[in-house]
Amino acid sequence: MRALIIEDDHEVASFVAQALKEAGFVTDTAHDGRDGLFMAANENYDVIILDRMLPTKDGLSVLKTLRATEITTPVLILSALGDVRHRIDGLKSGGDDYMVKPFSVAELLARVQVLLKRTIPSNAESELTVGELKIDLLSRKASRAGVEIDLKPKEYKLLEFMMRHAGQVVTRTILLEQVWDYNFAPQTNVIDVHMSRLRNKIDKGYPNELLHTIRGAGYCLRED
Repeated sequence: MRALIIEDDHEVASFVAQALKEAGFVTDTAHDGRDGLFMAANENYDVIILDRMLPTKDGLSVLKTLRATEITTPVLILSALGDVRHRIDGLKSGGDDYMVKPFSVAELLARVQVLLKRTIPSNAESELTVGELKIDLLSRKASRAGVEIDLKPKEYKLLEFMMRHAGQVVTRTILLEQVWDYNFAPQTNVIDVHMSRLRNKIDKGYPNELLHTIRGAGYCLRED
């Protein structure tokens, strides 16, 4: 999932971005309306978090322009303007939801999930399966043989990537780029550590292993 945060307060933007990243999102940030509009119009996002009071172009103008050009990405307005008339203006301008600052991060994440559920087509992929192993892409829960697996955010992101590439050998370089957002190969054993923890959670206690180490190449998730 990709999220765009259009917020001129750098501290708030960083706070929201961190919360979304921990929930498994890839995030981009714009600190003024003009840049935010350009990014929203030229990239594919699953959700947009939009402040109302922005430099260069205010939030409602950004929103109206997006809707006028038939960009239907769900938008959660996040604003210090909390009067009923402000909320109504935001929703009438094309906003899908409206939250007032200060806000609860847990509530923000819950509202984002609700927006995503509303906009995902009924025939869209909502579950990944490899043998007895399953992950629900909406609830972000994993299970094997019906038993829920407790995963940390990075472990979930790693497992989702491996399941989307089930049967393929995935190199460490690809994992660093796609899961850790590194565009270089640092001298670290972070992948090995996470893979060991993930293998312990999804394979321990089961007769057949799903996560395999391919020597000199990388890793592969497959049902033998």
